[in-house]
This record gives sequence, C-alpha cells and structure tokens, in this order.
Amino acid sequence: MKTINQLTEEAIALLKKLIETESFSSQEDQTALLLEQWFSSNEIPFKRENNNIWAYNLNYDESKPNLLLNSHHDTVKPNQGYTLNPLEAIKKDGKLFGLGSNDAGGCLVSLMATFTYFYAFENLPYNLIIATTAEEESSGPIGLNSILKHLPEIECAIVGEPTEMHLAIAEKGLLVLDIIVPGTASHAAHQNLDNPIYNALPIIDWFKTYEFDKKSEVLGPVKMTVTQLNAGKQHNVVPSECSLVVDIRVNDCYSNLEILEIISENVNAQITPRSLHLNASFIDKNHALVQSGISLGRNTYGSPTLSDQSVLSCQSMKLGPGNSLRSHTADEFIYLDEIKEGIDLYIKLLTNFFK
Repeated sequence: MKTINQLTEEAIALLKKLIETESFSSQEDQTALLLEQWFSSNEIPFKRENNNIWAYNLNYDESKPNLLLNSHHDTVKPNQGYTLNPLEAIKKDGKLFGLGSNDAGGCLVSLMATFTYFYAFENLPYNLIIATTAEEESSGPIGLNSILKHLPEIECAIVGEPTEMHLAIAEKGLLVLDIIVPGTASHAAHQNLDNPIYNALPIIDWFKTYEFDKKSEVLGPVKMTVTQLNAGKQHNVVPSECSLVVDIRVNDCYSNLEILEIISENVNAQITPRSLHLNASFIDKNHALVQSGISLGRNTYGSPTLSDQSVLSCQSMKLGPGNSLRSHTADEFIYLDEIKEGIDLYIKLLTNFFK
C-alpha cells in the first residue's frame, strides 16, 4: 500500500500531465487516457463511457450505502489575459500554474489519491465510488449526468471543486429563461400603443423587484437578473417582439420547476426555460460527513457557483483544494501545499466519517 506522501507526489505529477494535455469541454479524450493510466498503474479496475471514467472500491458490498467522489477533467478555454502558456505546467514560488490547475485539476487528483488510499480497505461502512467526468464546464449532455444510470443509488457525495477545503453544504441552482414579449410592428412615425419594447419595461421591473417568499439559511434569497435585451433592426420600425434573457440563481427552498411556475403566473409573455435540471444542491449540516469536516476545523458556507452537484439527486457537498476566485482567470494556479493539505484533509474527513 502506498503512503500518503507517495500518493501526493504521484497526484501532483498527474496534475502536471493534465495541465499539459488539452481538455476543453467535450474534448477530453486525451486526459481520459491519463486517468485510465492512473487506475491501471494502481491495479484498479475501471469503466469508461465517452470521456467519463468511474471505479468502485475493491471490497464493494451491495448491502452497504454508497459514497460518491466526483470531480471533472475538462477545462474552459484560456482567456486572452494569459501571460504564461496555459498548457504548460509551471512551478514557481510554491505555485503550479496552468489551465485547469485550480478548476478543478487539484481537486480531481486529490480525490483520486484519496480513493486510491482507501481502495483496498476492508470493512468500510460505505462503498466508495469515484467518477472522473467530462463536460462540467459546459453542462454538456455526456458528463456526470450521462453515467448516473450506470451507478447504484448514491447516499451522499463529495464533489471536488476549489473551496479552500471548507465545506460548501449548499449550492445555488441555475435557471435561464428566454422570454419573448409580443407587440405590434409599425412605422415609428405612427401612434402605436402596443410597442413590445415598452411592453417589456414592466416585465423587466418585475424581475428587478420581485422577492420570493422563502429565503435559505445558507444560500439566502433567489436572485433574478435580466442579462440580455434585444429588439428592433431599424430606427424607424417598431419591432413585433422584444426578447429578454433572465439568469436566475435558485436557493435550496425551491426547485427550478417551482420557480418557473411562479414566474409564469406573474409574467405575461412567452417563457422558455433552457433547462430545468440544474437544481440547487444541499446536505444537512448534521450529516455525519459534514460533522466530520467541522471536527477538523472546517467552516460551512453556501456556494453561489454551479457544479456537477446540480445533476445529483442525493445529498452532496462541494469540497476541494484551491480558491474559487482563481477559476477561469488568466495565469490560473494552485499552491502545491493546497494539494498536500487537500489529500490529507480528504483522508482525515473520510477516516472520521467511517468510524
């Protein structure tokens, strides 16, 4: 059995390889091969569908509940602010620079090291399943959501995202609406009491001022923001419609469908949700997994950012090394000590949880 120090060294070496292998969302086939190599070199059988790879602990027992460890190996495309080569793993001043180092490479390799550490343990009260998945950044159709049908029922999950190893026990869901406000087209010189742009003004104001009744202890209120507005092509023509896009961050008191129903009752327009499956996520603060983290001095909080938690129906929390504020930034990096601490804390968290 490898020591924690050995696994940490190997995890950092794997992260360097991942950084230097292009894996933009839906183009993760080469990083999937690197993950396969990790499992093979540690003699861990795995399954693969598309660019998703998953594995079970050696002593898997169907009579026991299942704990899922999950993180993603796809990245966004680098922005124009990079001064370093985004596809080069550069060590400097205790940092490891490179695209995907913080989001979520450090989390991914730390969870893989943790799973490998526990892989051959006997008599665990939970089965361990690890899923290293694709298309998280794009919420694509063949990411984690596509392999859940192959997995047994999950009792709880840890989703690896950069949280500075604090416990994100709730995460806001996302609902994006395309809204068409109708009107009557006409020449701008003529009187028109059915201008769709004017018709849209009270609707925009409603989204600005409406407050949902239920406020979450952890995530606060539902937040709605009109982010796009489009109408008209000529200065002298009143258009026949005005389109809006509304970004809604949903707390754990509502499902996306409930939010849509409330909006539909109040807004007189054509409303089309882009999807309804990116719901809010949460785990009870009294859950043994959370209490294990609290006993290690970790704080709990609610996360405003979206992750693969949104496709899970079980209780889950977001936890991982790195800082969310570095995600998608130029010259992205993670501290090497964050990875070491992450693996150590993951192992301690699960050791306490399994007692």
